[in-house]
Amino acid sequence: MDNTEIYILSGFLGSGKTTLLKQLLEDERKQGRKVAVMMNELGKVSIDSDSVDEDVPLKELLDGCICCTISDKLEAQLQELLTVEKPEAIYIETTGAAHPVEVLDSILSPLFADRIIVKGITSVVDGPRWLNRKLLSPQVQQLLIEQVRHADLIVLNKSDQLTDADQSQLTMEIQALNSRAFSILTSYSKIAIKQIRGMSSREKSGAARSHVLSDLKLSSYVYQFQSTVNQSDFEDFLRSLPDTVYRIKGYLKLAPSRYPSLFQFSYGMPLFMQENINMPLNMVFIGENMDWSKIENQLKMLEETASNSSEW
Repeated sequence: MDNTEIYILSGFLGSGKTTLLKQLLEDERKQGRKVAVMMNELGKVSIDSDSVDEDVPLKELLDGCICCTISDKLEAQLQELLTVEKPEAIYIETTGAAHPVEVLDSILSPLFADRIIVKGITSVVDGPRWLNRKLLSPQVQQLLIEQVRHADLIVLNKSDQLTDADQSQLTMEIQALNSRAFSILTSYSKIAIKQIRGMSSREKSGAARSHVLSDLKLSSYVYQFQSTVNQSDFEDFLRSLPDTVYRIKGYLKLAPSRYPSLFQFSYGMPLFMQENINMPLNMVFIGENMDWSKIENQLKMLEETASNSSEW
């Protein structure tokens, strides 16, 4: 079976994410594909779940943000969807307060990262709110900028409420922040669905080369260890990493232990936790402007060095 496609819908509260989701699900129904939806609300009661048809598996993550308080619940529900429902695609609608890096971090569990393909992040921008963002708190302003900066496709919504001059200013400001993403002016989040489907076509067209070429946007990479590594060598590898590696998490076997350690790396801080059962030796990396082939070669060398030293 092919890996499950993951589509992330990002954007601040009220920007039009749910309206876009409805269109995407309608298109999937016409295509006859099996899909599932995960919706994340900050309140205790979901207000949007009635927009998803009864025959679409729906997981709701309530009373917490996908990327902090309920990250464990998200992992469990995603694993259940992948194992039980086996959908061809999963749409994840995040809260308006979610940061793209944190969302990716929550989704990419070492337990199943090798079974999913993150197709990309679509950020829905409320045009009038963006142009008046100076009225918002500095934290919210920064979040809006991050949601634009890390997007693969940007939907500039509510353009019908803007003058031509405002539309030009909005487009110019967004493209200055993220020139790599495709941005489109819309009303009611109406876009050609093929634009979402083709979001990672650049990546797909070079699937065999995608680890060789530098990935200029926020991207992820999964490495599967085949053998043990030396902890001191692994720590040297961590110190050599560029600042644009934001997160690492997964399992690795450190010589001479029988069982793997859970490893987490966030904001430059490494953490090792010894496990007492065998786990899949998957390591998930999230970074920006990365040449993942270089990382892959370094990790292979770590394994070779460890196996050579064990033969002495």
